[in-house]
Amino acid sequence: MNTFSLGIGSRIRHKEFGDGVIVQVKPEDYTITFMQKGMREIERTSPDLEIIDANDQDNDLVSLADIEVLLVNILNKYSDIQQRVDLGQKWMGGKVILEPGDTSMKSKEIPMEVFFNKIIMLRDRLRVLEQRVNSHDKLTEEDKVNMQQYITRCYGSLTTFNVLFKYSTDSFVGDKGSKD
Repeated sequence: MNTFSLGIGSRIRHKEFGDGVIVQVKPEDYTITFMQKGMREIERTSPDLEIIDANDQDNDLVSLADIEVLLVNILNKYSDIQQRVDLGQKWMGGKVILEPGDTSMKSKEIPMEVFFNKIIMLRDRLRVLEQRVNSHDKLTEEDKVNMQQYITRCYGSLTTFNVLFKYSTDSFVGDKGSKD
């Protein structure tokens, strides 16, 4: 079957699922609503599909999911919007106390949530710096690699704060082979 010419609204018959209508066209799959079996994703090259009534595919067709992925990628690449990261439960309501060595000076207390937010802002700004270095058109590839290694070492210096994160997937990761 010539799957590359089918568009939304094409009626098909599947050996297992019966009659259906294509409701979304993706690069590799069709999303098909079957009368008896509901919605399924079927590979465009599936030999189990038989064309009942073909509609031509619109060449400019883009799904909302594709647009969402593109927008998220653009926002992540070009903005400094802070990602939501959760503080570990045991630290909630806590505080950081900075006690000077000079006893004539007062100590400083910082709410843990404020301290944690500052760390997350630092991480996000390092990520934006990293993206800007990688997309810079005047830096040589060698310069980009050198700066990237330096940024990675900065992440490594921040691994001390990993105990504050609720989820380990949010933690800082540095150069695993380095002894910095």
